[in-house]
Amino acid sequence: MAKIVCTADLFDDEVERLRHAGHTVWLHSGDGQISQEKLIAELADAEALICLLTDRIDQELISAASTLRIIANVAVGYENIDIGAACERGIIVTNTPDVLTEATADLTFALLLGAARRIAEADAAVRRGEFPTWGLDQPLTGSGVFGKTLGIVGMGRIGTAVARRGRRGFGMRVLYHNRTRDAAAEEDLGVEWVPFERLLEESDYVSVHVPLTDETHHLFGRGAFERMKPTAILVNVARGPVVDEAALVGALEAGTIAGAGLDVYEDEPNVHPGLLRLRERVVLTPHLGSATRETRKRMAELAVSNVLAVLSGKEPLTPVA
Repeated sequence: MAKIVCTADLFDDEVERLRHAGHTVWLHSGDGQISQEKLIAELADAEALICLLTDRIDQELISAASTLRIIANVAVGYENIDIGAACERGIIVTNTPDVLTEATADLTFALLLGAARRIAEADAAVRRGEFPTWGLDQPLTGSGVFGKTLGIVGMGRIGTAVARRGRRGFGMRVLYHNRTRDAAAEEDLGVEWVPFERLLEESDYVSVHVPLTDETHHLFGRGAFERMKPTAILVNVARGPVVDEAALVGALEAGTIAGAGLDVYEDEPNVHPGLLRLRERVVLTPHLGSATRETRKRMAELAVSNVLAVLSGKEPLTPVA
């Protein structure tokens, strides 16, 4: 049977599924990310790779893995994989869509609410023993969310789930911008498609849900921030490089926009030092979009199911190439 290389910390029952099918599983057990040299060496006789978004699966690695049949990325995105090189070799690439939609949408609203109502600042103040006297304009007064305008950039699965929370949970007016209009979402949720510039100008909260492409790289730069309301808050749970972090820091420091909730960064795990300095209406989380135990287990299960299907001669469940 096949050798399967796994850089992801799969749950024990998923590893057992692979072994029960007769396969040999090599698990990365070291601290931190596996080195490229070690990964190439282990793939020399492997037929399957289960990897994470943080693993760089480039042309060099794919060329060296002469027996590889499938790369199962435990993520929705797959920009860490050289898809062209994989296709040339006839290697199937899969991802884990759908299963993390609701968890990521939940975190989107957590960041939105956290920045709007200044939750992190308030928590820190209480822990320092600074309990402000109540007053109509007391310290840590935040911004309202119910009934405000939410702008969604990227109306895919996660964007639609965020729109549903905004419309049905918070009575928000929801604008969206996407390459194509979503008639079903417009009818079901009452959302409105608008040009990107209008979305920026009218939204109280702007939530980013686009993939990282040449077109979306630094989509949110100085020009975009200058179009936004000075009271607006940006939320990004998509991909870090969609936002120009230096421009964001400048906009926050200048009061061009009011705040931000970020789960992804341009150079993860590094975060722009300017963002780390900012406290007011800025909430930062370390790429936790899918980080619920239930969701991570479903992601692992789907990745393993893709591998088992391909190794048994069947079609993958969620192929991207």
